[in-house]
Amino acid sequence: MGTAKRERQKAGHQARLNVERSLDRRDQRRRRLFSIVGAAVILVATGALFVALSDNSSTSTTAATTTTTLASTTTVSAVTLPSAAGKPCVAFNDTLPVGAPDVTMPVGETPKALVVKDLVVGSGTPVAKGDSVTVNYIGVSCSTGKIFDSSWANGKPITFPLNQVITGWSQGLVGMQPNGRRLLVIPPDLGYGSTGQGGIAPDETLVFVVDLISTSTSATPGTAAN
Repeated sequence: MGTAKRERQKAGHQARLNVERSLDRRDQRRRRLFSIVGAAVILVATGALFVALSDNSSTSTTAATTTTTLASTTTVSAVTLPSAAGKPCVAFNDTLPVGAPDVTMPVGETPKALVVKDLVVGSGTPVAKGDSVTVNYIGVSCSTGKIFDSSWANGKPITFPLNQVITGWSQGLVGMQPNGRRLLVIPPDLGYGSTGQGGIAPDETLVFVVDLISTSTSATPGTAAN
C-alpha cells in the first residue's frame, strides 16, 4: 500500500508540473504576442508621426516659397543661381499660361536703362507715383527666355502699391492708363540686382508684359483681386 501511495503522489506531482509548464508556455506565448503587437503599434504610430511632420514641413516650405517676385529688393534673399551678368537676351521659349499675351523679347545685348513701351494704350485716370495698381502680368528672365512669374498662371490679377515693389515697376507703370498693356524691360539695378530672388538669377534683366486693370491711391499690398 505504501508503494502504491508513493506512485500516486509521484503521478500527481508530475501532473502538477505538466500543468505549470503548460501555463508557463502559454504565458510566454502571450508575452511574445503582446511584444509583437506593441512593436507594430509603435511602428504604425511612428510612421503616422513621420508623415504628419513631413506634411507640415512640406506645407511650411510651400508657404515660404510663395512670396511674390515683385517684392522690393530690400526683402529678397540670396539665391544660388549663376549670375546672368553679361549674358544676352534670348527669344521667349516657354509655354504661355492660358490668357497671357505674347512676350516679345529684346533679343541680343541687354538694355542698360529701363525700357517702357505701350503695346495697348488704355483710357482714364493714369497711374501716379505711389498709387496702388491692380494688374495681370507675366515676367520672363532675359537670359533664359523662361517665365519666372505670372498672375495668369495663378488665375487672378494682383494688387500692389508701387512704393513696395521693385523700382522698375514703380517707375515703369507711372502714366499707364486702365485697360492698357505695357512692356517693361528692367535692368538688374532696377530689379533684383546682384542678389536675385528665387528663380531669378543675380544680375538678371527682366521682361514684363503688364495689363493694367485699375489704379487707386490706396490698397492692400500684395493681394489677389476678386
